[in-house]
Amino acid sequence: MSVTVDLHSHTTASDGRLSPGELIDLFGRRGLKTVAITDHDTTNGLEEAFKAKRAYPDMVLIPGVELSADSKDTEMHLLGYFLDYENDSFQKTLSRFREGRVGRARTMVKKLSDMGVDLKWERVLEFAGDGAVGRPHIARAMIEMGHVGSMSEAFDKYLGRGSPVYADRAKFSPIDAIELIHSVNGLAVLAHPSWVDNLESQLPLLVEAGLAGMEVHYSSYSLELITELESLANRFGLVPCGGSDYHANNNDGEALPGDQGPPEESVDRLRQIAIQRTSIH
Repeated sequence: MSVTVDLHSHTTASDGRLSPGELIDLFGRRGLKTVAITDHDTTNGLEEAFKAKRAYPDMVLIPGVELSADSKDTEMHLLGYFLDYENDSFQKTLSRFREGRVGRARTMVKKLSDMGVDLKWERVLEFAGDGAVGRPHIARAMIEMGHVGSMSEAFDKYLGRGSPVYADRAKFSPIDAIELIHSVNGLAVLAHPSWVDNLESQLPLLVEAGLAGMEVHYSSYSLELITELESLANRFGLVPCGGSDYHANNNDGEALPGDQGPPEESVDRLRQIAIQRTSIH
């Protein structure tokens, strides 16, 4: 396998289906050397992940997180890497945003019920377990009840932004998300940029705020899109990052860890920027 880096993945601490330990074992079996776990609004899976990594002494695990942000009628996700994640203030902020996820999920389940799509809230919570509640947990409950046949159908018809039952929750602005990541000596990277409307016009402010990188080698991106995004990243001085965004959903065509990812050179560049930021502050 030529890809040895995966900087975007999820566990049962948010909306993935593998425990942190199981995901580390999968990384090991897939021959990955540098990985990041980037659960939504939580770092609660990292302790277990670091314990599991002891079985893979040559593997580097970068502590990460994924934050949702809103800007100009589009949603952005910011990945944070090399975090001093045990910082109390940081953890309190993440906890507050996870609470917002619960309220949003309740609202969406109620909207589904009003449309005749009956779900039990308790079942959604069972799918979430100890993790941060998210729309994928609602989707899994919908699939179980036969309301939809797949995660993509659930999001396209019901749960996606602009869909009938979509509900907002408190989110950061992109600048606030970057500042939060910086507050714990982390580096901010824009996730799945093809999802961002008017991407090129949005980048200058993000770069000014300290954005360090942008996902280029992401999930199932085509070679044409990768080339286009890499050119854009180079133009703005951003490190080309990426990964599988693995959730273990077992969907047709789901990228596996190691199917897509940046070169080790990108990790070296990120690490140098992180060292510079720490020495400056």
